[in-house]
Amino acid sequence: MNKPAFVLAIILSSVTFNSYSQALSPPDIELVSFYTGLASPVGIYNCGDTRLFVLEQSQGDIEIINTAGTYIGKFLDLTGLVSTGGERGLLGMAFHPNYSTNGYFYLNYTNTGGSTVIVRYQVSADPNIANAASATILLTIPQPYSNHNGGHLAFGPDGFLYIGMGDGGASGDPENRSQNPMALLGKMLRIDIDGGSPYSIPPSNPFFGQTDTLPEIWSLGLRNPWKFSFDAVTGDMWIGDVGQNVLEEINLEPASSIGGNNWGWKCYEGTSSFSLSGCQPSSFYDFPVKVYNHGSDGFCSITGGTVYRGQNYPSLDGIYFFADYCDGSVIALTPNGNGGYNESSLFESGAGIVMFGEDLNGEIYVVKNTGSIFKLQDTCPFYPEIASNGIGGLVSEPGNQYWWYRNNELINGANSQSFIPTQSGSYYARVFNGSCTRQTNSFDWLVVSGIGGCTYLNAINFNSDAAVDDGSCQFSVDCTCPADLDVDGLIDVGDLILFIAQFGTICND
Repeated sequence: MNKPAFVLAIILSSVTFNSYSQALSPPDIELVSFYTGLASPVGIYNCGDTRLFVLEQSQGDIEIINTAGTYIGKFLDLTGLVSTGGERGLLGMAFHPNYSTNGYFYLNYTNTGGSTVIVRYQVSADPNIANAASATILLTIPQPYSNHNGGHLAFGPDGFLYIGMGDGGASGDPENRSQNPMALLGKMLRIDIDGGSPYSIPPSNPFFGQTDTLPEIWSLGLRNPWKFSFDAVTGDMWIGDVGQNVLEEINLEPASSIGGNNWGWKCYEGTSSFSLSGCQPSSFYDFPVKVYNHGSDGFCSITGGTVYRGQNYPSLDGIYFFADYCDGSVIALTPNGNGGYNESSLFESGAGIVMFGEDLNGEIYVVKNTGSIFKLQDTCPFYPEIASNGIGGLVSEPGNQYWWYRNNELINGANSQSFIPTQSGSYYARVFNGSCTRQTNSFDWLVVSGIGGCTYLNAINFNSDAAVDDGSCQFSVDCTCPADLDVDGLIDVGDLILFIAQFGTICND
């Protein structure tokens, strides 16, 4: 028996799509002064509350301020333990994921002998003062030279501690440590600080159980991963790796990675060959998502940044912000919707940017080693949304100009505030408000096609005797449509569910 054909046009939003806003490239930002008067600050970190912990590289101090910019006090003083000068000093900090209950935090510094020390401390009974006697050293890694110490460390979404190690210094990695699998220098390390004393090796580490590669190694071939970060939403790792003479690079490791990447140094500097003696074919190595030239771009030393996932500026969501120490520009990589990134140089801040940090709400702070901290802000907080207009179309919030897109493709001639889709797809608009252009949320639009007609609440010329829609309905403003199976005045997902329950998913069988 043939079943009658049935037609629905269904607007799906919360059912199948997570609405989000995304800025165009370039976004409009500014750096607003937040705090001054620090001594060679090199990092800013939060422990899950309104406090911000600032590392002073040369003094070996950790100072506490809050998100209102008020000074609280000195958290820890490592004077006498830390070597100073050049690239040495107190370089990195990470709070245990369960810091609120166990009070553990981890530091990376160079000791008086120049070696890298990874050490665990614990807070005292006073939440604003660390217990200086609680130090437990996890790793001591000799440094043959004074530069390229790396220094950053962070907990990944997997709960393991990641440690960025430079190649040991000098110029050109003279002892080829980055490619040496039996050296911890020039690597990204990953350890389990809860599974052993003082740590254990996660069995999921790529070289776990092997005898020809140190098991702490997560990835190889880094020159000086000065700063790296994890996207708080996706878990992707972004690494800013400082180059040699020509190229700076940004490496992107997706959250799905099983480790074992080889980022190429010193066989390759960025995407260019550097010293290929004894190296594998180029297909053996992993290459950066972006490179920057010392000559044409004015770069000299990249400062890896972070992906904005804050609450105050929805239009910045998903954008990776970073900088170069010498050039001073704040740069943004904005997802282009096709797996790549649009790049834009945003703000000339002057030299000296050494870190992009976040507070508990994901708002970004920019640290300059000249003694100041800035807060990154959106200068055009315009967040237009689109929604169904209830009569078979989409409508945008008001603006001056509009451009509609389907599946990331511009729809020629669609420049009005409203738009009627005729095809299934993901739709959004770009709206200019007189000051800046912003991209709206996306709206998935599904057309279940068959015999055309009676696809929305309002229609005319329908056959009132038809058991279901016979294709004769046309758009208008007043109609009761037979396709409204649940009789709620709307043709929507509820009607489709009822139809499938009655007739199955094949209409004519």
